[in-house]
Amino acid sequence: MSPDKRGAATGHPSYSLPAVNRTAIPLPEFGHLRKLTDEKGVWEHARILAPRTEHGFCTDDNARALLVVCRQPSPPAALEDLASIYLRFVLEARTGSGHFHNRRNAAGAWIDDVGSDDSQGRAWWGLGAVARMGPRESMRKAGVDAFATCASFDSPHLRANAYATLGAAEMLLANPDNAAAAQLLRQTSGRIADAARQRIPWPEDRLTYDNARLPEALLAAGAWLGNRRLIATGLRLLEWLVRIESSDDHFSFAPAAGWSPAEARPGFDQQPIEAEAMAAACYRAWSITSDPVWRIRAISAVQWFMGRNDSGMVLYDENTGGTSDGLMERSVNENRGAESTLAGLAALQIAAMCTTVDLGAGTN
Repeated sequence: MSPDKRGAATGHPSYSLPAVNRTAIPLPEFGHLRKLTDEKGVWEHARILAPRTEHGFCTDDNARALLVVCRQPSPPAALEDLASIYLRFVLEARTGSGHFHNRRNAAGAWIDDVGSDDSQGRAWWGLGAVARMGPRESMRKAGVDAFATCASFDSPHLRANAYATLGAAEMLLANPDNAAAAQLLRQTSGRIADAARQRIPWPEDRLTYDNARLPEALLAAGAWLGNRRLIATGLRLLEWLVRIESSDDHFSFAPAAGWSPAEARPGFDQQPIEAEAMAAACYRAWSITSDPVWRIRAISAVQWFMGRNDSGMVLYDENTGGTSDGLMERSVNENRGAESTLAGLAALQIAAMCTTVDLGAGTN
């Protein structure tokens, strides 16, 4: 997700979050992720720091893990080995129809016929990421080859389409001539854009989960296609989401139970995936527009993990690399499962990327 200078810089409203101190954010620590991983994949849940092996594995989390490990610059051999495990898991999840299983038990047996639509989209996102950024040539080739069957993806669900859009965008950065990925990107981003046009300001009755993935997907597709209308729609959705999820100087995310404008705020059991998704979407907006307010917002979302949140609680443990499973009103959920831990690591990667570009550079 290197900055794309094709978009024009945009203005920003008065509710912008204040400037932040990047130096307060640590670099990712992968110790807990390694502890959650065995030779088959990353375990889904943890009791505090110990994997809950009785709950098994899921393709969702192994695809997330594949993306995070592949995105780490110059990974050491130990992280390359993790990438191999996660890639193997996702490839083994494929069915004869080109879809993916999601649920796998501790013995390694698949326990569903076909996984959720979200898991299908996330699988394609992970495979697109490895095609573009896999640490070994054989991994990159495996990701490219897998996309030959991506036409099997078809879902009415917006987040599943967003994940698939983001995967197709990664694949097209690796191979701009990949016709299957281009068709997937147009199909999936088109469904999100249609929903956004039919219902304003947000395409759903209430915020649910991983909300910022919807505008992020539109931004990614719009940047690839050179479609300013898609970019404008993505920015509109993201501006609204930032406004509705901001409280004074910090983000206040929709809780796990969701939120609608008629309900009181703040809500609790806020999830790490919300903060990471917001950081990623704001980073992508900055990469397209060059407007530094989006960089500020991206780092503000990352600092949610560091205690800049409704409870003032730290969720990311820089000693272990684990992230707590939820923000409560006066505490955190001390379990540190795969989804939350990967969200924390991904957020720190985004914060690091926010320092790699000259902010004085203008747009073309």
